[in-house]
Amino acid sequence: MSGYNLNNVYLLSGYKLMKNSKQKLLIEQMDKKIGTFRSLERTMVPKKGWVNSVRVTLKMSLRQLAERMKISKQSVNELEKREANGSITLKTLKEAANAMDMKLVYGFIPKEETLEKLIEKRARKLAIEIVSRTSNSMRLEDQENSKKRIEKSIRSKTEEIMDKMPKYLWD
Repeated sequence: MSGYNLNNVYLLSGYKLMKNSKQKLLIEQMDKKIGTFRSLERTMVPKKGWVNSVRVTLKMSLRQLAERMKISKQSVNELEKREANGSITLKTLKEAANAMDMKLVYGFIPKEETLEKLIEKRARKLAIEIVSRTSNSMRLEDQENSKKRIEKSIRSKTEEIMDKMPKYLWD
C-alpha cells in the first residue's frame, strides 16, 4: 500500500480512545514522570563520564573517592574508564554517586514526544499492514477501495488497536 507512511500520522483523539481507564491512567502517569526527563534530553554526557567530571569538579582525588567507596585507587580509575566506554553497571554508578554525597538518577525518554504518540505510531503501522492486506485481497477480486476509504479504514483500525492495546501490538 504505497502512499501510506507513518509520517502521515493523523492525530487521533488520544487518551479518549482508550476505554480501559486503568490503562489510560497508567499511560498518563508514566508520560508525566517521563516528561520530567525531557528537559535533560539535550544534556551532554561528559566525555570522561559523570563520575570523573563530578570528582574533578569537587577536587576529590582518586584516592579520596577510593577510600569513600572502600576500593582501591586503581579500581576507581577502572570504574571511570568503564563509565566512559558505557560498560559500567547502575549499581556501581549508584555506589560512586553515594560516595560523592550524590544520587544517581536515570530514566527513559520515548523517541516520540509521549508514550501515547509512541503507541499511536505503532498502532497506525499495524493498521496499515492489516488494511493493506485486506485492500490487496479486494483489489485482486476487482473490488478496490478508494484512497479516501482506505485512509478512513486505517484511522478506524488505528483507533481500535489503541483502544484495545492488544498483546500483538509490540510483536
